[in-house]
Amino acid sequence: MDKRIFNGKRLKNARLFRGLTLTELADHTGISKQSISLYENERNTPEHERVQVLASTLNFPYEFFFQKDACETVTEVTYFRSLASATKMSRTAQSIKLEYVAKTYEVLLNYIDFPHLNLPEISFDGNDDEFDDKCIEDTQQQIESIAQQVREHWGIGDAPIKNLQFLLEKNGIIVTGFNTQEDKIDAFSQRTIIGNRDMYFIAVALGERPEGRIRFDMAHELGHILLHPWSENLDLITKEEFKAREKQANMFASAFLLPKSSFSQDVQAYPTDLKYYQFLKRKWKASIQAMVYRSNQLGIITDNQFQYMMRQISKNGWRTKEPDDTPCALNETIFQGAIDLLIEEKILSASSVLRTFKQYGITLYRQDIEDLLHLRKETLFDEESKPQILQLKRPRNLADGGIE
Repeated sequence: MDKRIFNGKRLKNARLFRGLTLTELADHTGISKQSISLYENERNTPEHERVQVLASTLNFPYEFFFQKDACETVTEVTYFRSLASATKMSRTAQSIKLEYVAKTYEVLLNYIDFPHLNLPEISFDGNDDEFDDKCIEDTQQQIESIAQQVREHWGIGDAPIKNLQFLLEKNGIIVTGFNTQEDKIDAFSQRTIIGNRDMYFIAVALGERPEGRIRFDMAHELGHILLHPWSENLDLITKEEFKAREKQANMFASAFLLPKSSFSQDVQAYPTDLKYYQFLKRKWKASIQAMVYRSNQLGIITDNQFQYMMRQISKNGWRTKEPDDTPCALNETIFQGAIDLLIEEKILSASSVLRTFKQYGITLYRQDIEDLLHLRKETLFDEESKPQILQLKRPRNLADGGIE
């Protein structure tokens, strides 16, 4: 029988999952910062009562702190949109949450044949020098070509993409959403290795963001997946390098969502009429600002026209809220489909899904797992039938219709 030993690494993991510093957890629990640090580094073991306090404060099951991780997932780099302005703690918390998404995926792989990663082979050597016009032009042309290459590889032509989330999932990229209080994080993507299988996960921040912005965020993260290296520590690159990569991912998102040939043909009818862009927004499911930017990028409108139109957008108050903007919710994720399939086919019940996760060290409360996987509320809740211990009395002459 395995001896239960407190796992200090899991305490640190839970603290970071909740986005708390040592000082904040100390304030919430009444346990000194020095003691918590010793527990996390496994230089001391907390008493049972203190584990209960820590578990309750962090809202993690007690047994979580005595388990080892049985998953084989190896997370490498996480690309955060708006890395420069988001706090390191916010990024760390979201990165750890996405790691748990990857771990649940690894468990479900035992039961579900998920789509395999289907990306074209891309060659990109974009230059980071923002002051070299020739390099910028070459980079733009490369990205235009790559965006078209992806569309051809996925067989979607030049038409507007109706459901980008489904398209990504169909081609092996996992999408989920997080409700975050950190307004400076729009979206992020992560590369994970499961066995010998490379996986990419995209998470988008939900809340009040409209459809056009969510779609652009997903396409932006696809740009990182295709264009940029995943083997380096992003904290070690310069701000200028990061800004260049963000700009390149934006270029890709724009070229991918609004392909040069078909979008140009549409917009050339009234290229400086903002009312017309409002009309095109319903077709292309992109923001007016993104389409105006794309028109300028393609040379359909001049720099002066672009600046004038952006001033009009600001004057109309459209920088923050455009006409026809409504909060966008993700569609049901591939995780929802996987768990629904397991339950419908009676392979696992909702409660046995949780028990299976627990066997691999994913011991989280049901609500946390539902949030991480962007599941319908109470997907993982079922009332286990209780054994019947009561029976009706059967009078001896009941069969004769009489009453004893």
